[in-house]
Order: sequence, then structure tokens, then C-alpha cells
Amino acid sequence: MPPTVAVVGGGISGLAACYHLLRAPRPPKVLLLEASGRFGGWLQSTRTPEGAVFEHGPRGVRPAGAAGAQTLHMVSELGLAGDVLAVPGDHPASRNRFLYRGGTLHPLPSGLGGLLRAVPPFSRALFWSVLRDLLTPPGTEPDESAHAFAQRRFGPELTLPDSTVTADHVISAIPAAALARALAADAEPLARELGDIEAASVAVVNLEYRGVALPVTGFGHLVPSSEDPALLGIVYDSVAFPEHDGTPQGTPQGTPGTEGTPEGTPGTPKGTPGTPEGTPGTPSLRLTVMLGGSWFRQSFGEPSAAPPELLLSRARAAARDHLGLPGTPTRAILRVQQDCIPQYTLGHWQRLERIQRFLQDRALPLSLVGASYGGVSVNDCIASARVAVGRLLGTPPDAP
Repeated sequence: MPPTVAVVGGGISGLAACYHLLRAPRPPKVLLLEASGRFGGWLQSTRTPEGAVFEHGPRGVRPAGAAGAQTLHMVSELGLAGDVLAVPGDHPASRNRFLYRGGTLHPLPSGLGGLLRAVPPFSRALFWSVLRDLLTPPGTEPDESAHAFAQRRFGPELTLPDSTVTADHVISAIPAAALARALAADAEPLARELGDIEAASVAVVNLEYRGVALPVTGFGHLVPSSEDPALLGIVYDSVAFPEHDGTPQGTPQGTPGTEGTPEGTPGTPKGTPGTPEGTPGTPSLRLTVMLGGSWFRQSFGEPSAAPPELLLSRARAAARDHLGLPGTPTRAILRVQQDCIPQYTLGHWQRLERIQRFLQDRALPLSLVGASYGGVSVNDCIASARVAVGRLLGTPPDAP
């Protein structure tokens, strides 16, 4: 009988682990365990009757580098290549990104010219800051905070309850803190290390407007915490993926009250109460406003109890003040994604070494994959699953 591998967590990391396990020359028996009623984890979408698509989590992958090539290889092997919406390298969504500072949108440097001259809001050319850092002797500390990193370069101007499953090996693809709560008492040192991997919550607000245009064209803009600690940035979804704007056949009324409870967000309304009807035949503009992060509790209180109307009003105000979008959006969808972005605080890499040493010393049949450990992007999550399965099987999965 082949060995049994239990994969805990049906997000992108767990699904990628199952994919690689089942592609082995002699695949094990694979059990995928997911606590919620859906697969995909943080990858969540809403499609409206008009065909508009709103993403409540990651909305794309970059095909660059080895990890990007592995993702595209997996997509091809799954027969999904025909469903890929490509954004060319010379597209405005690929080339143009902005920073909102001092009430103004500033284009971030792009290309060699942007590195060789001072581009507002930066006070000096980034090239010289990078060159100075390359010539600076390495520090004595093994790790460095993001704030210290930026300050050195740019100056101080500028985070199965009712049954038992037996398996020969477990691949955990759930967040580190969730795994820490599930471990037995004799693994307390491991649970403590896992519990120290913090994560930030983000309120994702999708807005749809009709008959309006953006003042700039690009992927979106970031907002530094010095400008507004409650606001992370705005993504201009319609620029990168106009195919998801839907058909311009008029806008339905917003959802009155609430439509159930989305995963992880008690009491969050799916639509904006009393949203007015749009003008029939006008094209839509889709944006995503992201709020909170490391400052979520400071700005909005506990993520599980944050007032939906407060989050929606802050998002609408950001679209109005930053982009000049007038009036009330024709549709608004809110998701509070609790503890969705792991925070690699000082000492993270040493913590990972201690975790791996504990697993090896105890010979525990446990592998850890996902965003909590070696990268938060979709590509990183898929790559971590591939590496873990390769180690488990003794041979790396087929290269792309």
C-alpha cells in the first residue's frame, strides 16, 4: 500500500502540494483537508451578473524568475493556459506605479532614466543610494528591519474537529499561528516559534464606478504610513484587466442589508446598502482600496468587529480625494481578510532555522509550506510547495 500524505489547508499552497504529489512517478495516497466550504484560501473572486470580476485577494502573478516559470508550467500542465489574461511588459499597468504623498500622485521611477535623476518625492537619485549601499561593508547583525533598510538607502523621509485521520506524513499549508494552536502539548517549543510569526489584517474594498475616468493610467498607487496609516493603497483593476469590467448594460442596485457572512468576516455586508442605479450603457471602472495592515487595530479596532460602514466610507473617501472620483460608487464589496499577510519581523530567518532544527531533531513527519515562511506572493507559495514535496519524495518535481 502506498504511503498516505495529508495536506492540511486548501489554499494555493496546499493545492500546489497536492498537484506535485500526484505527479510523482509513484504518487502517495493524498488527503486534502480544508476546514472551510471552499478551496483557494486568500484567492477569492466575485463575478456579477454583468460579468464584472472583483478580486478580494491576489489578482495576478508575475512570470519573472524561476518561481514565475514554475507557476506558468503548472498552469500549462493543468490545461489553463488558454484562460490566462496576459499583461504585456510595455502596458501601462506593467510600467506605471505611483506614490501618493503630500496630496499628489508621484510616478515611481521606471527604467534607467528614473534611477539616474531625482524623481519627486525622492530627494536624490536612487542610483547613488544603491551604489553607496553596495560599497558599504555589511553590518554585524544577521537581520535588518525594513525601516532601517529604507533609511540607509533613501534617508529618514521615507509591513477536523469530529474525526481522526491517519497519515504517514503531514504537509501543513495553513498559517503558522493556526498550526501552532493545533499542535500537541509535547510540541510546545515548535508551537511557540510558530505563534511568534505575526500576520496583519487587510480590509479589501472593491469599488465600481460608471462613466468616470482615472486621472492617471497604471497599476495603482501606494500610500506611505506617514501620509495615512490606515490606507495601504489603491489598485486600478480596470487598467490591467479590462476584460473583467463586464458588459456596459447598466448597473444593478446595491445589495440592501447583508447577504450572509463572508469567510473570516463576521457581519460584513457584501454590497453597499442603497447604492443608486448607474447609467445604462456606460463602461465601468473597477478599483480595489486596501486598508489596515499593521495599523488595522490602531485605525479600525479589532478586525473581527470593525464597523463595515467605517471601512466603506474610508475607501470611498480615498477614491474621491486621491483620484477625484465623484459621487457614490455603483457597487462596493467589502472583505476583511484577517491575518492574511505574514510579517517577517526581525529574527524571522533565525526562527525558521530553529523550526527546521526542531523538526529534524524530533524526526517529525511534518513539512511547512505557505506564506508564513519564505515569501508571501502566489509564486512563492507555489514554489514552497514544490520544494517541500521534492524533499519528501527524495527527488525534486519535474522542472519547467
